[in-house]
Amino acid sequence: MAFRSWSESLSRKIEICALQIPGRSARLHEPAFRQMEPLVEAVTKEMLGRLEKPFAFFGHSMGATLSFEVACRLRDEHGVEPQHLFVSGRRAPHRPCPPPIYDLPEPQFIEKLRSLKGTPEEVLEHQEFLQMLIPMLRADFEVIETYKYSPRPALTCPITALGGLSDEKVGQEHLDAWRELTSGAFSMHMFAGDHFFINSAQKELLQTISNEIQPLLDRCENSQQLIGSR
Repeated sequence: MAFRSWSESLSRKIEICALQIPGRSARLHEPAFRQMEPLVEAVTKEMLGRLEKPFAFFGHSMGATLSFEVACRLRDEHGVEPQHLFVSGRRAPHRPCPPPIYDLPEPQFIEKLRSLKGTPEEVLEHQEFLQMLIPMLRADFEVIETYKYSPRPALTCPITALGGLSDEKVGQEHLDAWRELTSGAFSMHMFAGDHFFINSAQKELLQTISNEIQPLLDRCENSQQLIGSR
């Protein structure tokens, strides 16, 4: 849902394919994933028939780790990598993580949610809606907090790490460690805002993505022109 409007600000040459995993939104009544491995397997399987064109991944928070793992799975099992990997608001997967919160008693869990500043206060105060939301959130936290990184060869695609300057959970040192997971180019960009800067600084974020991905668009256009001239 968060990415639906991105196509309005990015090049028309970019097709936005937003991932909706079970347990939320239109898939709210489907069982949510609680472990990273089966989620990666399911996403990889779903994507295999959609990779006939050059592609890039963008993932925010848990989605950053998921995007990285899917990229590694595609490389290791199918011999294909994204042309670019954008990882947002998430520390590099081989770095230590804070203590888990997914199994906290409900009052403490809600207070942790409040401290992350990603859930509107009116939602946290709306008991009926909150009771619908908590199982999904616990499942998400369980996926990322029980995830274990497995060392493997670095990706070759460029990685761009993105973060919020006021994000108290993911600092620049956590983002900079992503450079260790690629043999290709690495860049890092920081934006005004907290962990959810992708909403508050969306204009600046999309401009950065456009700038980073433009060389890929140029290469694709030149390739098409070359094919057409033969």
